[in-house]
Amino acid sequence: MNYVAEISRSSPTAILVVIDQSTSMLDPLASGEVKARFLADVLNKTFYTIVTNCSKADGVRDYFHVGVVAYSGNSAKNAFEGLLGEAPLHVISALAETPLRIENRTRKIVGPNDEIIEQPIKFPVWFEPRSRGMTPMCAGLGLALKVLRAWCSQHPTAYPPTVLHITDGHPTDGNPEPIANKIKSLKTRDGACLLFNLHIDRGVGAPLLFPSKEAALYDDFSKMLFRMSSALPPHAVSAAKRKGYDVAADARGFVFNAGIEAIADFFDIGTRPAEIANI
Repeated sequence: MNYVAEISRSSPTAILVVIDQSTSMLDPLASGEVKARFLADVLNKTFYTIVTNCSKADGVRDYFHVGVVAYSGNSAKNAFEGLLGEAPLHVISALAETPLRIENRTRKIVGPNDEIIEQPIKFPVWFEPRSRGMTPMCAGLGLALKVLRAWCSQHPTAYPPTVLHITDGHPTDGNPEPIANKIKSLKTRDGACLLFNLHIDRGVGAPLLFPSKEAALYDDFSKMLFRMSSALPPHAVSAAKRKGYDVAADARGFVFNAGIEAIADFFDIGTRPAEIANI
């Protein structure tokens, strides 16, 4: 395990999100929030955080190539729209320049007298929630494999790509595990591609976060997602521990039955290559 290559403008890394947009993503989380909309908000916030972290006096520095693959119905596709829909991965400055729109929203903050007040904010939107049809997980991961195979060949010395796969259901187009193994076999000189899996809350059961043993899981599907997941690299283990998670050194990048807090933490920990970027 390496994962020590410098992340810089001359040596960027890639973050590719693969997301389930099947009909079941219209279901609510245990909190009552619709899965698809909540995930879209978290993903847009994640992109905005990366843009902000890469923003310097001379502009947005391209330390990251980012993309989103969505799967539903019988196929998978680039989930960006507009100009960003023309290619599967984009430098982060391209996202900064081309959101679909800027929404006026509010956030709650603590005021000077400890009262909760609402503060207006600008919220850029790059990714829209969608939900339709079946769960062609193999198609989604297969497209990710194609995209990242090309990226690794073009960036042989870079910090390896990170794939964040989000789903709430069983695949309807076959067994995704062999494709996941092919993704994890992609390499740069700094190590193998990282594949992390997030299973969304179905409204029952407590979440299981970053396990290290397959025996801790409940059923064949959860065990398969565990096997599909990479071990967390050391900086991600440290990030999880700082958030209060009791994770072993061999913990996997896998969260099962995640609710709203676990979803947000998964995205934060999964994009921790930013911690070692030259920013």
